[in-house]
Amino acid sequence: MVSQVRKPQLEKAQKFYPRVKEKRREKRKEEKRKREKKREKKRKEKREKRKDKKRKEGKREKRKEKRREKRKEKRREKRKEEKRREKRKEKREKKRNDKREKKRKEKREK
Repeated sequence: MVSQVRKPQLEKAQKFYPRVKEKRREKRKEEKRKREKKREKKRKEKREKRKDKKRKEGKREKRKEKRREKRKEKRREKRKEEKRREKRKEKREKKRNDKREKKRKEKREK
């Protein structure tokens, strides 16, 4: 039976056995590989998130631009319609005025 005082010394000695050393090295490599894999996954997710955000931002900008264009177009149409109305109104007024003038002239002549 090994005394408890000697047990830690045995464990310490075992660490230096080639087979144990190799296993520990393999384990460390494996852990490192797992950590690296996790890191890469996180990086990839972040990259995707950024791309999505940019894509969404682009779409948002396009939508905004479309809305702006629509508003501009509506304003243009409104202005055109307003001008048409004004012209019609002016024509009507002119016609009325001409008729009045004509009637007045006729009255004067009589």
